[in-house]
Formats: sequence, structure tokens, C-alpha cells
Amino acid sequence: MLDTILQHRSIRKYTEDDISEELLNGILEAGCRASTTGNMQVYSIVVNRSAEMKRQLAGCHFNQPMVERAPVVLTFCADFNRFNLWCKQNQADPGYDNFLSFFTAAIDALLVAQNVCLAAESEGLGICYLGTTTYLAAKIIDILKLPAGVVPVTTVTIGWPDELPPLTDRLPLGAVVHHETYDNFDTGRISKLYDEKEALPENLKFVSENNKQTLAQVFTDVRYKKSDNVVFSNMLLDVLKQQGFMNQ
Repeated sequence: MLDTILQHRSIRKYTEDDISEELLNGILEAGCRASTTGNMQVYSIVVNRSAEMKRQLAGCHFNQPMVERAPVVLTFCADFNRFNLWCKQNQADPGYDNFLSFFTAAIDALLVAQNVCLAAESEGLGICYLGTTTYLAAKIIDILKLPAGVVPVTTVTIGWPDELPPLTDRLPLGAVVHHETYDNFDTGRISKLYDEKEALPENLKFVSENNKQTLAQVFTDVRYKKSDNVVFSNMLLDVLKQQGFMNQ
């Protein structure tokens, strides 16, 4: 399993082979063995196989081709709807209409998503995590008919790989692991930690193609701009209010 994790790569091209219900259900069962807050399992997974549903969802993910081409698309949702209904049916008054509860359920959903990805890759399948789910969450809610108390937090495409892309670069452990307390960074350490990433040919190409001076500028000025972040943040806050998670 450790080798499978270390060999993870995002797969965006899939063969036309389907995934059997038996295999998919086994992967989903493995996903649901993930850790969960208070053993509440406040998450849901929406499975999409139909071409029409995948077509609709693709529009919510900037029409990335793998959404339609993958045999299976999974949308992982923070879900207090089911738990709230269970509480009300059993003479209990749920108090889960606040941001903390959304955050709790989102963590649960993401833990399950990672378990699913690991299980799928251990069976030879390829996966691609889509970070676009929260951008147009309101549209996904409409397409998947998600009730109040349910918010999509991430999407994963799964299929049999039709490519073997190179491993994506990662920062060294020293950039992300702190021992005992947080060891803050000075300018020299920051430079050292990012030197290798900045020197990669593909990243030098990104800088050149976007007419920028540094790789950091590609992120701040092109890929993840402040103006976009503010717009999508406000949209997500509206979704959380609409779905009943902003009573605080």
C-alpha cells in the first residue's frame, strides 16, 4: 500500500472499460471505513455513471474532459440531512445548523474520499481529484437534487488508466512537517524549499507562457487570483446559508 501511495498520479485519460458494480461497491465499502467524527458518518457519496448526468456535471467543473470520459464520477458531500432526520425521528433535537457542523461533515467527507482513492488505486484504477467542486456548488446541488443539510465538497473521477503521466513534484518533508511546535520560515529557508520546484522545466514554461517573472506570480495572478477567490468564497457562503449551515 505504501508503494501505491508513493506512486500516486492524477489520471485524466481512461480506457472505455467499465468498472463492475462489485468492484465499485468494494471500493466504496473501503471508503466508508474511514475515520469519522463521533462515528456519525455525516457524509454522502453520489455515484454518477450515465452520460447525461456526467455531461451536466462537466459544466460545473469547467468542462474538464475526464468528467465525461471516466466511467464513474463520485461527488462527496458533507451531509447532516440524514443524521438530522434520524435525530428527529428519535425524540432528539439536532443542533447542527452551524458552520462548525458543516466543517465537521466536510472533514468526514474528505476522509472518505481519500480512502476511496487509495482503495481504487490499490485495484489498479486511476483517479483524478477535482478541486472545482466548491466553486459551483450551487449548480451541483441543483443537478444532484441535494436537500438542505447537504453540500458537495469534492469530486473524484475513477477509471482504468489510459496514460501514465510522470509523478507530480512535491515539496520536501521539511516544508510541511513540524516537530513539537510550528517552526516558522525565514526567507532563506523558503527559497531553499522552493528552489527545486521553481527550476522544473514545466514550471519554467508556465512562467514564460504567462509572461510572469516568478512561479509564485503564476499562482497569484493567473491560476488562483484574489478576485476569483473572493467571488467563489461569497458564492460558497451563500450555499452554506441556503443549505442551513450559517445559524450562529
